[in-house]
Amino acid sequence: MGDRQAPEPLLLVQELVNTLDIETGKDQLATPEGLARFLSDHGLTRLRLGKPDLAGLRELREALRAACLAHTSGAPVPPEAAETLERHLGAAPLALRIEARGEAALEAAPGLTGLSALTAHLAARIATAAGDGSWQRLKACETHDCQWVYYDRSPAGRSRWCTMAVCGSRAKMRTYRARRAR
Repeated sequence: MGDRQAPEPLLLVQELVNTLDIETGKDQLATPEGLARFLSDHGLTRLRLGKPDLAGLRELREALRAACLAHTSGAPVPPEAAETLERHLGAAPLALRIEARGEAALEAAPGLTGLSALTAHLAARIATAAGDGSWQRLKACETHDCQWVYYDRSPAGRSRWCTMAVCGSRAKMRTYRARRAR
């Protein structure tokens, strides 16, 4: 991912959405074993998600992808995705913690497990990123068969593709061919 990798706190959100490779159809969250691997890779096994959480987590993942696509296009989040985000993230119990030096930090409320724990964890990260302005730079490639989530580090924040070398080049070639066909 390199220079397209999101900074903390958005890295977990980016990697969650990218558990589905739309081009190949490979879904890391297709099985409980894939979910366990994702949680282990991110140090989140204490949240104790399992098979009953998979459908809700995949639904949340796709709603987050829709929000990232909205960041790319400037269009509103589709109503169904907005409702899903509101249902999951809006209900996430968060706690405000004041650290030793007086800094404030949002975190998941203590004692949560399962999907609500991960959702609260994600909500805290998104709220932090929204506060520092980085949330809008988490985008999804607008190529319909890609939609890979990346972090837009361009100065103007107007990047539209995960990589110019592949998706951007293909999109520009399609546009060129369509113009020539007319």
